[in-house]
Amino acid sequence: MIEKPKKALKMSECTPLFLNAYLERNAGAVMHSHSEDAVLVTMLWEKEFRCTHLEMIKGIKIGGTNDALNYYDDLVVPIIENTPREAELKERMLETMKAYPNTNAILVRRHGVYIWGPTWERAKAMSECYHYLFSLCLKMKQFGIAPDMVPQTSAYVKDRKPSY
Repeated sequence: MIEKPKKALKMSECTPLFLNAYLERNAGAVMHSHSEDAVLVTMLWEKEFRCTHLEMIKGIKIGGTNDALNYYDDLVVPIIENTPREAELKERMLETMKAYPNTNAILVRRHGVYIWGPTWERAKAMSECYHYLFSLCLKMKQFGIAPDMVPQTSAYVKDRKPSY
């Protein structure tokens, strides 16, 4: 037998943002992280996090499709400004989702990241790829390597497509 909760439950501040992904993108699951790397990325990139020619980009799907980005494609994750209350991000996030129809993630400045997918397994897998790429690109910047620069040795310049 299931017992009634002892105290009244209330919706999370994140609920409107999760609903954006469920309703706008038909997501089956949303991951929300406050990882240090996601927060640092929002402090070092201005409007978009961008990287290319990195293996883990292949773990990111293009919007709601089953097609993945390629190693040589541009991964673009929009960054939105934070608000005092998380629920107040709803409209800003929705506008950004419409402006970037092929993204599966939105970074929130000095806060974290929202990542969604058709299933919890896909959302989790992409979350692992995004977090790996955030971490790697932060290290690349420390060494003076631009994460969005196409290597001079790349043979895959003409086939590139942006993720946004």
